[in-house]
Amino acid sequence: MYSLGELHAQLGAFRAKLAEATGHTNRAVELLDEARETIVTAFEQAEPWLPPQLALAEDRLRQDAGRLAAADELVSGYQASL
Repeated sequence: MYSLGELHAQLGAFRAKLAEATGHTNRAVELLDEARETIVTAFEQAEPWLPPQLALAEDRLRQDAGRLAAADELVSGYQASL
């Protein structure tokens, strides 16, 4: 069993990893947005074609970002209650 100090340290490390994962997820969303912009710019059409997987990937990444934020809130609340 962890002491209170060790538990705080473990939760702090976990939250740091959550923050890192959130940063990577947010960067992936930015890259998808850049890819979309590049595709749209490359096609000088009124309605450029975008791969359907692009929207699906962005939606899933945004869901992941939401889950990471929720996990961070839960861990933060738990850590604050210790």
